[in-house]
Amino acid sequence: MLAEGTRRDLEDRGINTVRCLVVDAVQKANSGHPGTPMALAPLAHVLFTRVMRYDASEPAWPNRDRFVLSAGHASMLLYSMLHLTGFGLELDDLREFRQWKSRTPGHPEYWHTPGVELTTGPLGQGLSNAVGMALAEANMRARFGPTVCDHRVFAICGDGDLEEGISHEAASLAGHLGLGRLVAIYDDNHITIDGPTELSLTDDAAARFRAYGWHVIEVGEVANDLDALEGAIKEAIAESERPSLVVLRSHIGWPSPRFTDSPKAHGDPLGEDEIRAVKLLLEMDPDEHFAVADEVRDFYRAAGLRGVAEREAWDKQRAEYSSAEPVMSAQYETCLVHGGLPGWEDALPNWEEGEIIATRQACKLALDAIVDLVPGLVGGGADLTGNTGTAVPDAGVIDRHRFGGRQVHFGVREHGMGGVMNGMSVSGLLPFGGTFLVFSDYMRGAVRVAALSGYKVMFVWSHDSIGVGEDGPTHQPIEQIAALRAMPGIRVIRPADANETAEAWRCHINSDGPTALILSRQKLPVLPATKTLARDGVARGAYVLIREIGDLSLVLVGTGSEVQWCVGAAAALAAEGVGVRVVSMPCWENFAALSQDEQIAVLPNVIPTLAVEAATPFGWDRYADDVVGIDRFGASAPGERVFEEFGFNVENVVARARALLDQTT
Repeated sequence: MLAEGTRRDLEDRGINTVRCLVVDAVQKANSGHPGTPMALAPLAHVLFTRVMRYDASEPAWPNRDRFVLSAGHASMLLYSMLHLTGFGLELDDLREFRQWKSRTPGHPEYWHTPGVELTTGPLGQGLSNAVGMALAEANMRARFGPTVCDHRVFAICGDGDLEEGISHEAASLAGHLGLGRLVAIYDDNHITIDGPTELSLTDDAAARFRAYGWHVIEVGEVANDLDALEGAIKEAIAESERPSLVVLRSHIGWPSPRFTDSPKAHGDPLGEDEIRAVKLLLEMDPDEHFAVADEVRDFYRAAGLRGVAEREAWDKQRAEYSSAEPVMSAQYETCLVHGGLPGWEDALPNWEEGEIIATRQACKLALDAIVDLVPGLVGGGADLTGNTGTAVPDAGVIDRHRFGGRQVHFGVREHGMGGVMNGMSVSGLLPFGGTFLVFSDYMRGAVRVAALSGYKVMFVWSHDSIGVGEDGPTHQPIEQIAALRAMPGIRVIRPADANETAEAWRCHINSDGPTALILSRQKLPVLPATKTLARDGVARGAYVLIREIGDLSLVLVGTGSEVQWCVGAAAALAAEGVGVRVVSMPCWENFAALSQDEQIAVLPNVIPTLAVEAATPFGWDRYADDVVGIDRFGASAPGERVFEEFGFNVENVVARARALLDQTT
């Protein structure tokens, strides 16, 4: 045990070491944000050495406390702490800050670096993710008990996070639910890139969060007072009924003589002369770079292993829980691997040819069938739960201080829903959330982060086309499917009928990363043979639904509701002796993963091909010679009338097919 004076001296030297690592790394990279890490080094020190429960030797310990740096531009603060506390980052990694293939990218990336819990790039996303992590902890603790799930979420956010609308949405939901194990520290430094925050921001953040239902602690000018910081955080921890916001007034760039409280410290290296001045003020050697004294490193490494005993005790409890509660334990362990219990796939429903059902309704029936067998499934809709096929009320509704259900009412908070689901996905759950496809634009930032990070999230978007009808062009998606397909890292599945919809869930749960499930409002017929063909077909992305009779002359390929018109047109053309193949192509991304030979077996590249999709034709040129699509916004009228007016019917598909054949013969 260190004497108090010795410990305080080591703590001060450790904090100053963090500040120097930050300025050295940013200077060497000639890029980055030194000011916030310099100011918040004492806060990070308190969190990592006095407050948080973790084991640096086992970064993936499921019951660890979570740390979210929502102000992701301050990444060197996190990287410095991960190096010092022993997560496996080396000094050479800090020297390679922001460089090609380094483990220290400009903003933290999900598990790219040991100890980084999630990707925090666009401001506001991290705070929303923290809400999702806290929701997941509350849900799993309520369902499986504190023996295996009993931890907290700590987040650091800044002015930019609280200006972005997504943070408002998520904070409102957190306050409504009463997520008492969430502690956010707001770095109120009054500086943005453009200048003082007062240029554009005069909100009373404390009052706003109190109105959301948060417990707010305003600590003022204590950024360098370790005991005051610890006391405020522990006061927040003691509040179990509400999420807590600790409002901290810091001074960006402190103790830089020239750049404290300056926008210059926000996003620019300080320069060698200023770094020397800072190091002299901190009583550090100005001629040393990336210097860590042995006793400082030893102090932090010991802090990084403080949780070993707790983690080992938890491992024992987990084994005992498995013996005492085998059913609950199996569900808990299945959550952690984002999978399903034995037999879950057999529970997926199927439908007979000719049945009539909207794919959004099929989505709900699929969820109803598997929710008890896929214990990680937790989700709902952005005030459109019933409309989007994401209702599972029989599994229990999550409400204020009642966290054991599976149904979340996200409210009219599309972007917040996306950010919250991302946090849930890295915390043991398989989240799903629904809204109308046209509103995917509202949540695109969170969807992009999910795709970039590989979060296993099911984005359910219904009302997929002009079939929305009377709501008109503001609610009828045209360009959204193409925009989503253009995003790397997400599989976009637009099922043609109910059987393909059920198989989309199999594909998602058995795969990695996010899925966009695009569903119809209107009822659709169950197509020939999808009951037997859809399982393999959805997984492969495209498949032959109706094989040609005789020599192949034409391929009709479609997605979603439009496949029915391909089927009808093929029958009409076959009656004229034309060899027509119908291909259902629910997922471009899965199809693109096939070999070239496998693709050609479905879509021969020497055969005239007509695509049919009630959306922009953009992108279809890679698979088709012509497209029955839409190159304008929609119109308000009953859905059937709108489809007719835009040429989505058997007659027009037949006419366009004949025209294509005439051009190619």
